[in-house]
Amino acid sequence: MPYEKLEALPDSVRNNLPEHAQEIYMKVFNNAWEEYSDPEERRGASSREEAAHKVVWAALKKEYKKDTSGKWVKKG
Repeated sequence: MPYEKLEALPDSVRNNLPEHAQEIYMKVFNNAWEEYSDPEERRGASSREEAAHKVVWAALKKEYKKDTSGKWVKKG
């Protein structure tokens, strides 16, 4: 299900990612949700939601990383 606002994101996302990363998460998830609506477009037996979350984390890891304390921070 696409997200309409940051407050609708999963608690694990809202409680761990900075606001800018949450905005990226929401935008990428919503785009991937639409892109992978056809099961034939997904790898393996992934659900639409699973595929969208995988795309999100791949995108986020391009701009953010965990620091030594485990906090997500923008790459440098």
